[in-house]
Amino acid sequence: MLETEVKFLLTDPASMPRRLQQAGAVSTGRVFETNYRYDDADGRLLAAQCLLRLRRDRRNRLTVKQPHPDGSHQFKTHEELEIDVSDFDTASRILATLGFLRVQIYEKHRETFVLGSTEICLDEMPYGHFLEIEGTPETIPAVAMRLGLVWQRRILANYLQIFETIRHALGLPFTDVTFAHFKNVQADLVPLIQDFEAESPP
Repeated sequence: MLETEVKFLLTDPASMPRRLQQAGAVSTGRVFETNYRYDDADGRLLAAQCLLRLRRDRRNRLTVKQPHPDGSHQFKTHEELEIDVSDFDTASRILATLGFLRVQIYEKHRETFVLGSTEICLDEMPYGHFLEIEGTPETIPAVAMRLGLVWQRRILANYLQIFETIRHALGLPFTDVTFAHFKNVQADLVPLIQDFEAESPP
């Protein structure tokens, strides 16, 4: 499955649910996610920009993502394979048996909205609030404009890439992206995140 998306940093996240509802988007609910990222001992998946993830929210899902160049640099595009698994802990043990190591945990609160054929997610990460639009190259910019988002400020990086920049800039001692770890981080993270915006205005 080909997945095409962009993200936007939200500096006023409280206003966005109302704006989505006014645009006609329908919420399917808010969940808390726990994600385990796996790699081999040599880190070859990360080096190839691939993701092997086991996620738990209302369901348990095993996902593999790999990059897919869209040629336009307007969107983040990747190939995604995903299946439901009945038992999270057993799936984790299977991956370990196959030689994959759990190398990182990351958490988020996510509320998903549907607007036509487009899926919009309000994501609360431990380090900030984001809006993610997943759809087609035709629908994504139209939805962004409808919500009053500035296209030039879209983000094409994933959440773990953003975290790595924050971690190195602040010298954070942890690699798991959890709300508990960020509880006492007092720094202003917005300027670091804005560096990922595609065409940030001066």
